Amino acid sequence: MINNIKYLLAAFALPVMAVNAEAAVSKTWSPDNGDGTYTNPIIHADYSDPDVVRVGDDFYMTASSFQCVPGLPILHSRDLVNWDIVNYALDRVEPADFYAEPRHGKGVWAPSIRFHNDTYYIYWGDPDFGIFMVSAADPLGKWSEPVLVKAGKGMIDPTPLWDEDGRAYLVNGWAGSRAGFNSVLTVWEMAPDGTSLTSNPVIVFDGNDGVNHTVEGPKFYKRDGYYYILCPAGGVVDGWQLALRSQSPFGPYESKIVMAQGDTEINGPHQGGLVDTPDGSESWFINFQDKGLYGRVLHLNPVTWVDGWPIMGDNGKPVKRHAKPHVSAATVRVNPPESDTFDTTGLGKQWEWHANYQPTFGMTSSGGFVRVYGHYRAEGDPNMWSVPNLLLQKFPAPSFTATAHVTVSAKAQGNSSGLIVMGHDYARLSVVKTAGDDFSLELVTCKDAEQGGAETVSDIAVIPATRVYEAGLHPNYELNIWLRVKVADGGRCTFSYSLDGRKYKIVNGDFQARQGKWIGAKVGVSSITPAGTDRGWIDVDSFEVTK
Repeated sequence: MINNIKYLLAAFALPVMAVNAEAAVSKTWSPDNGDGTYTNPIIHADYSDPDVVRVGDDFYMTASSFQCVPGLPILHSRDLVNWDIVNYALDRVEPADFYAEPRHGKGVWAPSIRFHNDTYYIYWGDPDFGIFMVSAADPLGKWSEPVLVKAGKGMIDPTPLWDEDGRAYLVNGWAGSRAGFNSVLTVWEMAPDGTSLTSNPVIVFDGNDGVNHTVEGPKFYKRDGYYYILCPAGGVVDGWQLALRSQSPFGPYESKIVMAQGDTEINGPHQGGLVDTPDGSESWFINFQDKGLYGRVLHLNPVTWVDGWPIMGDNGKPVKRHAKPHVSAATVRVNPPESDTFDTTGLGKQWEWHANYQPTFGMTSSGGFVRVYGHYRAEGDPNMWSVPNLLLQKFPAPSFTATAHVTVSAKAQGNSSGLIVMGHDYARLSVVKTAGDDFSLELVTCKDAEQGGAETVSDIAVIPATRVYEAGLHPNYELNIWLRVKVADGGRCTFSYSLDGRKYKIVNGDFQARQGKWIGAKVGVSSITPAGTDRGWIDVDSFEVTK
């Protein structure tokens, strides 16, 4: 029995290789039009600051994960349009103790993924601690423990480059909130093994020129004898893409705007990664577009080389619909997972916690459910902003419906579990233990959670327990219920519930979803317990996401 428990905990805490459900076409968003074309966004979910690398016929992508765990998602594609989550490179954010509680907006910023000497590398900047790196021989396998390449504050958005002569370099940006300055890019020499920086930084581009403010997110390449740095400037919402080039890694660099919004509806367009097709005949750029409450969604733009400059999209403007990349490898229509039936001992790869995972957060089971235990909520804590064991996934489309079939268990009054839409503002449809054998169904909303906004509670219904049984010193009360949220285009959320899984009652009081700190709004489950009482919990039997 003990060995079985250890196995379940290990399977839950580490990046799990077995996919929890077969890869499938999303019920809410699919960019592949089935006629040789695609429609942007290729992923309508919050994969901020993407970077991509090709090895053979396979494309691998990663993105920012901030304080969420597991972190550094690894996505795979054969055609740059259809993507699936296949792994995570980070099972905890370092320093582990610091990230044992939610550190909203901190952690893993703007990673880069590269392949060198038969090894995959991912570099990222933590603005509070420095530049980190992990590596792996197999992107689907276990990645190394994080290496602190350079300690310090303010260093963000690093990308390495290994040159033909054996020397190595790294470019990075700077966070004004920590360093006291920003809008500059610097290049360092790096040890050939990629584990340390061996020179002082050199400014190679200064965006404090009255034009290219907020230059950041650099990606480093070498092509046809030129060193290229691709980077956005002008800000996340209203910026543009720059290309810099030089015949030396340390410059001087000349610059050119290679993509901007123009007369399109696609704002940004912000940072991303450049990649060629296997035969080298085409170049493509994956970048993000900031869509507010939905986070930073991914676009694919063709690249045409004109006089040595990578002109992106349609003559420098982002495309909406375009012919797919020409690749010889067989491809299938697939999208990142959304629904989960929890039929294996590993969570589906759409799920993340809000802080470094601890087994006391909850765990999977061999019984076809995942359990989330009630987080002890300190007296006087105004809201859920500091709760670490929120089990959440990204909004997958402009509109969708999420339905959770759950069993809520409680031993003490005030145990509260349910379905949550989380962001700076949040709403949760919660089952709360009250007196006697009853539960209360409540819609709880909060505005400006980071600033300590108080929760507002609306009573919906009183529902008798489905089951009551003796469990130690106190009886356990259970309620079997279906909880649902329908998200309309624009993020307006309507909650409902059912006691039989067929007939749903709509809850009065719509909620407007809002993004979190550097991340889009998320949906999932929560459980809290008043301090000094027996912990309650929620067992999630299924979580279905549909149109």
